[in-house]
Amino acid sequence: MADTFTSAIIVAAGDSTRMGGKLSKQLIPLNGRAAIEYTLRAFQECSLIDEIIVVARSVDIDDIAEIAFNFKKVSAVTAGGSTRMASVSKGIHAADKRTTHYAIHDGARVLITRDLITKVLNAAYETGAAALGTPVTDTIKVVDKEGVVQSTPDRSAMWAVQTPQVFEKDLYKRAMGNAVVNCLEVTDDCSMVEAIGEKVTLIRGEYFNIKLTTPSDIAIAEALLAKRK
Repeated sequence: MADTFTSAIIVAAGDSTRMGGKLSKQLIPLNGRAAIEYTLRAFQECSLIDEIIVVARSVDIDDIAEIAFNFKKVSAVTAGGSTRMASVSKGIHAADKRTTHYAIHDGARVLITRDLITKVLNAAYETGAAALGTPVTDTIKVVDKEGVVQSTPDRSAMWAVQTPQVFEKDLYKRAMGNAVVNCLEVTDDCSMVEAIGEKVTLIRGEYFNIKLTTPSDIAIAEALLAKRK
């Protein structure tokens, strides 16, 4: 859109604890290419994305920069912080002054596509805040610390949220400021926006938009990528 300037913040600064091994999951080879490359290609191919900022672990900066700067829209690769919110903040500080919207994405969601990015961006341009998600297919149980079931929520009203999560610039900065002042611990960016009473629209994503978290996810991602080609 002519009146928007969208900065993609690719958060790739996690410690990969659940994946195991010393190699960052962003650099794990998937069908011969580093995982982060698939993520970057999808954002590079989306015409609505104006720039890409990658936030990485300090120890991965050089390796990720070598890959990232092969993509013309990548404007910066910066070191992350001690928390996810701190890492996103580092990315935002590196964004262009013309930015009107932030598209915040987990770098480990390597199966994201140009079409899904376009879909959620268009929704955010209209509403101010939008994210991808999918309806939950399993029955969900709420349990206590001992694992005893306390309740069974209505599955029809539950969605699993994904990324990208896209926000109008001033709205997001207001939400982040509130989170910092009130020391909120959030697991995703939508939660910060919800905390200031603003609405987030969930757009139907795809179940294949998985996040590389454990070793079994590698085989799944490689199979899906091979099928896509």
